[in-house]
Amino acid sequence: MQLDSLLQTATERFETAGIEQAAADAQLLLAHVLGCNRGELLAKVFVGERADEQTSDLFETLVLRREAREPLQHITGKAYFRNLELKVGRGVFVPRPETEMVAGLAIDALRAIASPNPIAVDLGTGSGAIALSLATEVTHATVWAVEKSDQAMPFTQSNFDAYGLGAQLIQGDLSDAFQELNGKVSVVVSNPPYIPNQMIPRDIEVRLFDPEIALYGGDDGMDLMHLVSATALRLLVPGGTLVVEHADSQSAQVCDLLQNDSWRQVRAHKDLTGRDRAVTAIRA
Repeated sequence: MQLDSLLQTATERFETAGIEQAAADAQLLLAHVLGCNRGELLAKVFVGERADEQTSDLFETLVLRREAREPLQHITGKAYFRNLELKVGRGVFVPRPETEMVAGLAIDALRAIASPNPIAVDLGTGSGAIALSLATEVTHATVWAVEKSDQAMPFTQSNFDAYGLGAQLIQGDLSDAFQELNGKVSVVVSNPPYIPNQMIPRDIEVRLFDPEIALYGGDDGMDLMHLVSATALRLLVPGGTLVVEHADSQSAQVCDLLQNDSWRQVRAHKDLTGRDRAVTAIRA
């Protein structure tokens, strides 16, 4: 069968399944099967290349998985985040494009530090997306990260092994991690679980496949926010920066929480879609 026919059929099936980026997902899946990138795939389609039976059968297997709303990143085993290619799968939270802006806020704050070797900490690193972005884009910094989940850690460790540079990873609870760094850290960043326990996630992929430990943050979604605030106050130097991601409906709650915890210069930030996405604050 010709590649363009495979793509057209898969796209139509994904559209019927309610997948927003149906054509892009079909292309990325077929490129994965062929072992090429999306641009190379489109070149093959342009010249009318055909798929052999083995390729068609494997593609059909993957299309069925995506049609059932399994995340594309779980099927291919990789997720792209800023300049990174990360290993992901069942048990680890797949990093989202909107979090790239959150990482950017932390990177900007870290670059602004005058020290030749500033320290940054990522609380609840998941796949390692934010921590490894800091480590690869601010190479003179030392980056530490903590992750609690047993299921996530094999993916996290693999990503740190691939990109680690100066980044250090530990497994544990963010509330008592890095006691040796108390008062020495310049930037703390976190994308903690923030969905209220009784709320059903909008996205089917999130609801069915993302690990609950990475999603739910207590009755009002703020339990982990309180822990992040307390831990960041312990870790940061005076004048150090906290960057925290939140749901688009939680900006006011997070700002109030941090102001009540005596943070200064508490500021809300919108993502590229115009939604409230993050708050930054300065330790007094």
